[in-house]
Amino acid sequence: MADPHGAEAVPNLARMYDYYLGGSHNFAVDRAAADRALRTVPHARTFALANRAFLGRVVRALVADGIDQFLDLGSGVPTVGNVHEIAQAADPAARVAYVDIEPVAVGVAGQVLADNPNATITHADIRDPAAVLAAPGVADLLDLDRPVAVLAIAILHALPDADDPAGILAAYRDACAPGSHLAVSHLAATSFSADQQKVVREVLDETPTPVTLRTREQLTEMLAGYEILEPGVCLLPAWRPDDTGTTAADDADSNGYGALARLSAR
Repeated sequence: MADPHGAEAVPNLARMYDYYLGGSHNFAVDRAAADRALRTVPHARTFALANRAFLGRVVRALVADGIDQFLDLGSGVPTVGNVHEIAQAADPAARVAYVDIEPVAVGVAGQVLADNPNATITHADIRDPAAVLAAPGVADLLDLDRPVAVLAIAILHALPDADDPAGILAAYRDACAPGSHLAVSHLAATSFSADQQKVVREVLDETPTPVTLRTREQLTEMLAGYEILEPGVCLLPAWRPDDTGTTAADDADSNGYGALARLSAR
């Protein structure tokens, strides 16, 4: 896969995630960085897999609850199990607006969605909610006077504290109608050792989006203004799990938290 923007020279978090999920929209530099992390941090791929499974369970739960509009912030490179695939399998009329800043992710998504009238991709910076919500791919597809699900899946850890991720989520929240939902997942350090955390940071510091690991309490604080639904902010595999037979130790190896919250009448 050639990239006219020269992205082959710098590893990218979204493309590394695609590689961990077995996708093909990544470069040698992404695979090298991802493999370097795996040599010291075997559970680096576990987060990607647990997060993708969490996303599937969340979207199915939302559709079952009557949600038919989705705003996917930092949607990443399209891989198997995308939001529109899951939502439209249950409700063919479901609408999905993807937003990402990474050119490869946007380009590939545009190809994937070319024949899908109920799904769009917008090249934008999610840190500018006003611009995102005004973009044609969002404003012309979603009706924000009706409930919408905002998805912030594996993106908040790419926002440093200086970007005020809680404030960004609040801006999207304030644009949504009562009955809307917010789904989040976030990289944490629930089984990473101090040395492994150091390696993760070193590898991701080479990308344009170094990560900030946060605690369960910090993620909970970002959900202000929402009612957090059961089972609360929890390890990814523990959120309304399928019958997988995993243990609490297995859950910790996901090194990530997730939650679904609902916006009540203001």
